[in-house]
Amino acid sequence: MTETPAETMDFEAFSTIARNIEAEVRRVIVGQDDVVRAVLICILAGRHALLEGVPGLGKTMLIRTMADALDLKFSRIQFTPDMQPADITGTDILEESEDGRSKVRRFQPGPVFANLVLADEINRATPKTQSALLEAMAEKTVTVANRTYKLEPPFFVLATQTPLEMEGTYPLPEAQLDRFMFKVNVNFPTVPELVDILDRTTGSDMPAARKVANAEQVMQMGRLALAMPLATHVTEYAARVVVATHPEQPEAPEMVRQFVRYGASPRGAQALILGAKINALLDGEPNVRFKDIDAVAPAALRHRLLLNFEGLAEGINPDDIIRDVLQSVVKTA
Repeated sequence: MTETPAETMDFEAFSTIARNIEAEVRRVIVGQDDVVRAVLICILAGRHALLEGVPGLGKTMLIRTMADALDLKFSRIQFTPDMQPADITGTDILEESEDGRSKVRRFQPGPVFANLVLADEINRATPKTQSALLEAMAEKTVTVANRTYKLEPPFFVLATQTPLEMEGTYPLPEAQLDRFMFKVNVNFPTVPELVDILDRTTGSDMPAARKVANAEQVMQMGRLALAMPLATHVTEYAARVVVATHPEQPEAPEMVRQFVRYGASPRGAQALILGAKINALLDGEPNVRFKDIDAVAPAALRHRLLLNFEGLAEGINPDDIIRDVLQSVVKTA
């Protein structure tokens, strides 16, 4: 693993480390290049990602592999309908004192106290349990028995979600969905990809990712991305895209007016800008382009659009609406 001190992190070092991370993940994960890129963008931005797909598509394996490539403290939380909030955050326990004459209270941290937390099948737990992650995701703290504990940086929640049409699922509330920078759709592999998956997973040699970056490097890469200059016309384009997702706005295209109840929040605009910055750096570009905004727009906005009754009845895909918005918003330099 190549060590890159904080003071020497630059554009070239960023590109080298990012390529190494992606290469190691792809040693294990077949295809899903867009998914790998989206998850990496969220990690480098210091934000959270939600991966949705039917069971068995390698969502958990992808996140585990990403943790293997990064020298981060990793924990997995398997969400179930009977899980309680304390199973995530931790709880106070009573222990005997050293002299054995009294009881002392000690906080036992839960699995959320890690750098990279895999929230597996998050929508199989009840809303009460789902909300236990909300404070940790938003504030990077956990409050138990009126005491607040800080989570060690960096901290990311990478959650997997089963499609809501499947049995035994509870939809995440809008406020919690908005905490995720990206919602990433994991699609079924093609025939050649499935053949490759079978070759890799049914033999005696199972590939594994090597560690190619550490926590300090990940945070430095994020800070480098934040410091990346952004042209005013690109910022305005991102803002016009988000405004155009609101049906009451004059900029909204016909598809938004017909099928959308509420548009994306300001966090959606932040996700567009942060994602575009890191996408440009991952492509080896020193400047953010319009196409970087377009590249991250579906993942940044699809979970922030609330369809109205007509949109739900027609089975409208939010990605189609986002595509219509991107085509309708004029790009001006």
